[in-house]
Amino acid sequence: MRKGYASRWFAHSQVSLWYDKGNISACNNEPELNKVARKCRPIYHELNLPNLTLSALGETGHAELTIPVLKQRSYTGNQPVKSSALTNNPCADLGIDGVLERLNVILGTFYSPGSKDLCPWRKTTLHSILEPYVARNDDFGTVYAHLRHFWYDYDITKIEDALSAAEEEDREMRRRVLMHDRITTFMNDFRWGSEYAPLWGISHAWVDEKERVDAMTPINGYEWPMPMPKDTDLDLIHIEMLNVGAQYAWLDVLCLRQEGGKGEHLRLEEWKLDVPTIGSVYYPNASVGCYFNGLGRPLHLTPDYFESDRCWFRRAWTLQEITDFTTIVGETENGIMYTGVRKVFEEWLAHLREMRREDNTLELALEMQNRVSSTSLDQVAGLLYVLYADPIPIYDTNKSDADAWEELMDVISLQSRAELFFYFPESGNGRKYW
Repeated sequence: MRKGYASRWFAHSQVSLWYDKGNISACNNEPELNKVARKCRPIYHELNLPNLTLSALGETGHAELTIPVLKQRSYTGNQPVKSSALTNNPCADLGIDGVLERLNVILGTFYSPGSKDLCPWRKTTLHSILEPYVARNDDFGTVYAHLRHFWYDYDITKIEDALSAAEEEDREMRRRVLMHDRITTFMNDFRWGSEYAPLWGISHAWVDEKERVDAMTPINGYEWPMPMPKDTDLDLIHIEMLNVGAQYAWLDVLCLRQEGGKGEHLRLEEWKLDVPTIGSVYYPNASVGCYFNGLGRPLHLTPDYFESDRCWFRRAWTLQEITDFTTIVGETENGIMYTGVRKVFEEWLAHLREMRREDNTLELALEMQNRVSSTSLDQVAGLLYVLYADPIPIYDTNKSDADAWEELMDVISLQSRAELFFYFPESGNGRKYW
């Protein structure tokens, strides 16, 4: 995940759950994780900020009543948020004074370019912090994402140190956790400095290729085209996630390098680590917003929905994205489902939540067997987190299904392996298939 790309888009101010780093790496079951879960200190912001409204009309040019999803129409609150127009504004056009002025307005502060911290003998000033963004002509969203977390610490030196270390820490982390084609750390953490970011995961069913468009966006620095439904708008998703209380959000098409783009040569190498660790976003108490009809699309479930290969309940990767804190997004005012479908929907969702709580290895494997994916390798990779693999095999597109399954059996938890041996103590003589 590229720090700043996803978070700058959804920056907000609510409290989420976090885990102590020392404990989470040792925990591999939900009861233990629940023991160490605790409220994190909210990212502070001034309480007397004026109310601000983001509307579909202002962000996209479409009248609010034409937007079918209710929570995508507008957001009003006194949290520090910014419009998409400001987010995409080049810093070179604003200048150092202009960037600082807008940060002060959004965050309710009165800093000047010469501001230091509570120790006035320090040499570092905000001018020196902002200058590189202007020189590189980064957009305002990048500045906001990088500085938001530290803005009220009154320690400019801390900001400078954290920013200079972040990129090197990410490179070092990638080197450190990869060993002999294994990822040696069970869970990645999502952090800003010494605090855990209150992260939301966005779960969605990918729509058919003919219904998608490859969109270029400044949110990922225009590094790769983002596959998304043709009738979806990121600015509307932004409004909806603010309405449900998101502060930082993880979205696969923005945070994982996708096919194409100027960095295509980096994708397969990055995927070795990034794809098999997607499950770390959806830890048992994670807040997750689920789009069941495709990213950003209105919730509209028909009786034949559950038979479709594009059904959220039938996709391989969504098995690991089920938590007890799932929020249904995309709701409309016309009723979310046809008569009778709601009951099936609620029962299926409750069944999957219970399955994840019980962590029955055979049941999870059978559930995955009935799901679909672009490649059968994804069905194996999608079990890594739900079966608590440690260490985690890298994602290698050249790997055969048989090799991937054998590696999975080598690294799943002792309890999961014992369950499988209990039901299958000997090799069978039937045809091997998913």
